[in-house]
Amino acid sequence: MPKRPRRPLRCRHCDQKAVINMRQHKLALCGPHFVEWVHKQTERSIKKWRMFTRDERVLVAVSGGKDSLALWDILLELGYQADGLYIGLGIDGGVHYSDQSHEYIRQFIAQRGGDLTLHVVDVAEVYGASIPQAAQLSRRGRAKPCSLCGLTKRHIMNRIAREHGYHVLATGHNLDDEVAVLFGNTLQWAVGYLTRQGPLLPPSHPGLARKVKPLFRFYEREMAAYAIVRGIEYVYDECPFAEGATSIRHKELLNQLEAQSPGAKLHFYLNFLRAREEHGLFQTVQEQIELHTCPTCGQPTTNEGQCAFCRTWERVQERVGALPHTPQGANAP
Repeated sequence: MPKRPRRPLRCRHCDQKAVINMRQHKLALCGPHFVEWVHKQTERSIKKWRMFTRDERVLVAVSGGKDSLALWDILLELGYQADGLYIGLGIDGGVHYSDQSHEYIRQFIAQRGGDLTLHVVDVAEVYGASIPQAAQLSRRGRAKPCSLCGLTKRHIMNRIAREHGYHVLATGHNLDDEVAVLFGNTLQWAVGYLTRQGPLLPPSHPGLARKVKPLFRFYEREMAAYAIVRGIEYVYDECPFAEGATSIRHKELLNQLEAQSPGAKLHFYLNFLRAREEHGLFQTVQEQIELHTCPTCGQPTTNEGQCAFCRTWERVQERVGALPHTPQGANAP
């Protein structure tokens, strides 16, 4: 006998067709109820971890990807004072990656009426070279400029938050991002990094904003579904330099585990946070970290002299004249 067609999965709350089935929660929801659920879960995380209040100004680091744009959208819908920061890295990779990313952010702002505040920092314009160019010119120059990229983004985010008086710096890291980092750091017992990982990082230095990750409980597929339901267009491509990254391999392994045991990633991360909060895991290590003030930029550093950002970019700017002529912000050959 022919098999009967399967009945479409229905929303738990209204019996409409579900747009997502979250096996780890045993929960299927339609579009409107899913958006409502995401908003409630985000609000719950913000309050539980005391990330920020409605009286505080929040700077959202937006990259043009689904997570950061979804976060900005969620915070605005919840009524928080949230502005955006886009850092133009000058990454091309044959797909005009940075230009595409900026364009999706502009589209997002236009869809919401165009009255949002977006701070834009073009690395090539401000510091004299794009990230790929700077990686070639600095001693950090390797096959991929990822370490320099991270160093530069952290510095700029801190600087813009301080200069414009933001209390909080929010990033769109989702559960998959956080668990992949936790898995990698646990494999190496990188205690220094494990000490600082979490949804809330208090300011380590006067004048710095605290850093928060309000989406830390959401799986990547949930944020993708949120963007689709809300009509948010975003850049689908990974950064061209991310290919072969260790974190991607870790995500693949964790996805296999999740497929066999739904909720495994969420339990792994939440149990780590619980062990740290309730049992003081790594607390003694955290207390031993001594920070100094960079004499050039004023940001914290573990060095007694200049911070790594200032040292690196001084070298880049000394050598920038050796670059072949390329359009502003483009990749050097």
